[in-house]
Amino acid sequence: MTTRNRAEQRFDLIVVGAGPAGASAAFTAAKSGLRVALCDKKSFPRNKLCGGGLTGRAITHYRRIFSQTLPPIPLEKRTEISFHAFGQDLGTNTDAPALHLAMRRDLDAALVEAALASGAVDFTGSPATVEPTEKSVATDGMILRAPLIIAADGVNSPTAKLLFGQAFARDQIGFALEVELPTRDPSRALRIDFGAADWGYGWQFPKHDGTTIGVGGVLAKNADMKAHMSAYLAKLNVPDDLTVKGQFLPFGDFRVQPGKDQVLLAGDAAGLVDPITGEGIAHALHSGELAALAATESLKLGRPDQALGLYQKSLAPIHSGLRHANRLRPLMFNERLRPTFIKSFQRSKTLRTEYLRLLAGETEYGPLMQKMALRLPGFALRALLGR
Repeated sequence: MTTRNRAEQRFDLIVVGAGPAGASAAFTAAKSGLRVALCDKKSFPRNKLCGGGLTGRAITHYRRIFSQTLPPIPLEKRTEISFHAFGQDLGTNTDAPALHLAMRRDLDAALVEAALASGAVDFTGSPATVEPTEKSVATDGMILRAPLIIAADGVNSPTAKLLFGQAFARDQIGFALEVELPTRDPSRALRIDFGAADWGYGWQFPKHDGTTIGVGGVLAKNADMKAHMSAYLAKLNVPDDLTVKGQFLPFGDFRVQPGKDQVLLAGDAAGLVDPITGEGIAHALHSGELAALAATESLKLGRPDQALGLYQKSLAPIHSGLRHANRLRPLMFNERLRPTFIKSFQRSKTLRTEYLRLLAGETEYGPLMQKMALRLPGFALRALLGR
């Protein structure tokens, strides 16, 4: 069927991608009174490779956006986190801010349900192709038109590729492998292993019906991620015959301009993943909300062309945090500087506490870097400050 012969529907806003960023955007915009179309190639619930850790920062955003204490899904709550790095035990915090662990299948389905209940029109379950010059999206025999489009279509974003020629920078992108243990095991610790992959980490996240275990790192520095995965599974006494899934991770390589013209990019499509913690859900929820607020404000002014500028300005604190994280990362993973990081993290409960406060949304990278700087020799301090 040609575009000319397709039926059309008009909206105030089209959201492409119904993960946390897209669902947050659709919910926020619909709640503000906009007529919103929510598109995704998948039907929900659907499986999604992800550690599924809901940090305090993510929960804070969720509560503000959706006006609920916690997502209405099974969650595993943990307040004890074990840290390791390059084969060394860095210590365990037994009174950490609560981390809630979820299956993305459950979380995303609940978020989509909330977005649709708020008034967004359901176009999930069919591929959606953005046509920026026509301000339209082609999906399931239908042409959707709107003055603004929010693309939250993931790290492999077809929309970002259409706008910028590529979805991500190949030399900066991360890559992760994951397995799921099918049964719940309360004895398994919530564990983070820095250096389980080169310029990356490993994770063991116990959940209500299983355990997610994975490794991820900068793709260009990991020629054999499968070997890192095998070694990590062996370390954790996990059988190596489980199904392994892989996915790209936009490690801090965010887009300073999160879109073009009247198309805004949110979540992974905008590169909003923390390169130290690997956290993406919090930034996805927040960026989806911010994109929707920018769209709402610009449409009220009758100036949809101003949405991108408003959105980019509102993302400044997130971008600042990611820049700080990118400066800190060499201290953790550069071989010459690594011993300083290990000793500092081992000997200082304060640093571990500050890291956990970062995950909880109680502090930012700036204060954490200042505390770290007090423990550094001159050459490491210069690396941290980018000099």
